[in-house]
Amino acid sequence: MVLLHGLGATGDVWGGWWPLLARRWPGGWVAPDLPGHGGSPPLAAYTFDDFAAAVVVPPSARVVVLGHSLGGVVGLALASGRFPVTVQAVIGLGIKVVWADEELARAQAVAHRPPAWFASRDEAAARYLRVSGLAGFLPPGDPAVDSGLREQEGRWRLAMDPGAFAVGAPDMAQLLARSQAPVTLARGESDPMNTAEQLAGLGVPTVTLPGLGHNAHVESPELSIALLDPHR
Repeated sequence: MVLLHGLGATGDVWGGWWPLLARRWPGGWVAPDLPGHGGSPPLAAYTFDDFAAAVVVPPSARVVVLGHSLGGVVGLALASGRFPVTVQAVIGLGIKVVWADEELARAQAVAHRPPAWFASRDEAAARYLRVSGLAGFLPPGDPAVDSGLREQEGRWRLAMDPGAFAVGAPDMAQLLARSQAPVTLARGESDPMNTAEQLAGLGVPTVTLPGLGHNAHVESPELSIALLDPHR
């Protein structure tokens, strides 16, 4: 099982899944930090293929990929057959599949800003939780927040490289056409980043998780881990 986090987060965001996976998943699992996030170095430029190329699994492994938001798109890229990994299935949770021009312009503007520095960990933690979409779901003191922060000479910043915001919008039709593994697209019922109609229009199986939002994997690991049941 390869668990891929969304834009702005880190692999530690899956921490609530560890005890559940130990009981419900028959194999091993990894949750890496994608390039430019957490402890992974930045890239000179960001594309979905470059993100995928940085995901390392044993060549002989047959994997199921569950990715949230950006991580779901990276999972689709991994399943294209252009990388040394055998993907058995991809589950994309909370992928934003329709982008307005102004949304892309805002993301490009953020990508070109220098990292912001904060005088305290609390200020940086609050910023991290907003950027990652986790405000209200993780407390500022959670260990998963620490992995998204860096301290230098008494000042704090996000570990994330702002340049990652320049990755742009995914070409979902092309990604799905290239996938050599079956794909399921999932969303939380109240996810503002997509609609059930948008996902259904892409022609692959879809799942709606009742009562959950964009970060369904953090809001309720117990409910969202059921996405793995068909692949155990």
